[in-house]
Amino acid sequence: MPPLDDIYGDYELLEPDDRYRLLIDLGRALEPMPDALKADASLVRGCSASVWLYPLPRDDGRLHFLADSNAAITKGIVALVLAAVQDRTPAEILAADFEGLLAPFDLKNQLSSNRTQGIPNMIALVRATAQRLAG
Repeated sequence: MPPLDDIYGDYELLEPDDRYRLLIDLGRALEPMPDALKADASLVRGCSASVWLYPLPRDDGRLHFLADSNAAITKGIVALVLAAVQDRTPAEILAADFEGLLAPFDLKNQLSSNRTQGIPNMIALVRATAQRLAG
């Protein structure tokens, strides 16, 4: 997954239809999530599509997330959220300004409200996981 700044560098140059394609491509680039992890416990509540998010704590204390969705654009949105925090420490994740990091993408104006309604829930789940693992 490229850094969020690099993704935005491409995103801002694109027309709306191409932005959709970029999000779909980001979703396709996510590391595959085993079906066994797509369970009720990893389901993100409040999303219009099914979204699963599963944390994998690393030996070095960093968090790596596996994620998937049954909707291509939503999966791309998940990839954007993860690009902000993938392989960071719980403290770095808790300090991250998700809203500020995602603001340049202007997702609320680029996508329908159905597509963006689950973003706060995704962020909340990532933060809760980081909080739990931070001790």
